[in-house]
This record gives sequence, C-alpha cells and structure tokens, in this order.
Amino acid sequence: MATVAFLPHFISRHAKMLEDAGIDSGRAEVEWILCHLLDVDRLNLYLHGAELLDERALARFDEIITRRLERYPLQFILEEAWFYGRKFYVNPSVMAPAPETEVLCELALKFIEDAHIQRPRVLDIGTGSGVIAVTLAAERSDVAVVALDISPEALEVARRNARDLGAAERIDFRLSNFYEKVTPGESFDLILSNPPYISEKEYPTLQQEVLHDPRIAMTAGEDGLDAIREIIRGAPGFLAPEGRVMFEIGFSQADAIEKIVGQDARYLSFNCARDLNRLDRIAILRCR
Repeated sequence: MATVAFLPHFISRHAKMLEDAGIDSGRAEVEWILCHLLDVDRLNLYLHGAELLDERALARFDEIITRRLERYPLQFILEEAWFYGRKFYVNPSVMAPAPETEVLCELALKFIEDAHIQRPRVLDIGTGSGVIAVTLAAERSDVAVVALDISPEALEVARRNARDLGAAERIDFRLSNFYEKVTPGESFDLILSNPPYISEKEYPTLQQEVLHDPRIAMTAGEDGLDAIREIIRGAPGFLAPEGRVMFEIGFSQADAIEKIVGQDARYLSFNCARDLNRLDRIAILRCR
C-alpha cells in the first residue's frame, strides 16, 4: 500500500506514462480508471482513494494501464462511456460515443421544446449503443423513439442501455438498414442520426483508438457521404409537417451536403450547427 500513500503523485506518474504514449488526457483517464475500480466519484477518490486501493484493485489498474498504453480505447476496456451525464455500457460492436454527438441531442431537445410538440415521435437511424435514443427518452418522458440499426450486436447493446437507464418502454428497437423496417404511414417529428461519414481514403489516417470502432459505423464510400445520401433521400417520406432532419457530419462536409440537399426539391432549407470547437457538426434540414 505504500505505493499509493500519496495518491496525487501516483496519479501524476501514471498520467505521464499515458501522455508519453501520445494520449492527451492522461490525468483525466487515470482518475476515470480509479473511480471505476473503486466505485467512487472524483472528490471521494482524492479523499479516500489511497485507503480503498487494495492489492486486487492495483493489479487490475496495472492491467488497464498496460492495455491503454497499447492505445486500446479506454471505453472498451472499462465497458463504459459517459454521455449526457449518464453512464452507458459499450463494447467493440458499437462506436464509443463522442462529446460532439451531445450537440445533436441538445438541438433535438431544444427543437421539441421550442416547437411545443406534444408526444413527440423520433426516428434514430443507426442507433449503435443507443446514446441518442436513450438520452431523448430519458430526458423526456413523453417522447417515443424508433431506433434502427443494421447490426444485431449493436441493438443488443442499445437495448441493455435502455433497460439500465429506465428508457426501454419508450424505445422501439428494430433491425433495419436505413428505413427498411419503417412502415409506410409512420411519421416522425424528428429524424436523427450519427451516421458513418468517413471516406475510405481518410479511414487509415484516423487515431489508433478510433480504428477499434466497428468500421461499418464509420466509413461511407469514397467520399464519406453514402449514408448521408440515404438519410436525405428517404427522410421526406417519414417526416411529420414542420418536422426536422438532424444528423452529424464531418467538419468539412457542409458544402457537399448543402449541394445534395439543394438538388432535392422536397427540401426547404439546410442549416448547419457548430460544435464546441466551432466546427460544422450538425446538419439541420426542413422539408416542404
């Protein structure tokens, strides 16, 4: 136990190991690992962590650090990811959620509130771990979500998260390639998606951690826009009057997507919202 008698030094030492391996947020990750192992929040980690760290926890900590130094995603090692203030279960069959996707949830919730939509219906295309569907259903008890994914393994993860976070009754999960399992006549106030938008050329240049995400959830053809084209093509047939289509995009794709939308007479407008880094991130479409 003498190893952790001075916990801040223990944390700093291992944070530097991660940073030397090219991991920017080394200290935050070490704190996250320790909070996970000891089942405490950050305050209680510093108040009581040294006394709680026994030999078994230290051995598991060393295993996690060793794997993280190999640039394997921490979310997959711990099988957890935080999104919109909630802890989600994740594994390599889904993408680890990114903070940028929280912007999409914020915009969707604000639209529902500002439009005074009663009993809103939402379609989530490519739900993955379910973070979008579950967040909306957890934030609003009146929302009904249809969540689609082509991967049975991803839907299993999403269903688990919906159950764990008390949102299962408000989400209808369907195994579906885009709109395949959406019934003609169904309509939605919001059609949302965090689709694959990485080009085949760009894929090999991504960070090592990202390459552990399922490729099917990341790449979308030569220009990275194949999935977005499918969303744009099908959305008007399922969008309620005054509804919106919102989906995440690559920071350099706004002009290309605006051109695609401009060639489709069913659309009235295209806007783009920026993320916290002031990069184009969320496309917002309105139909006639």
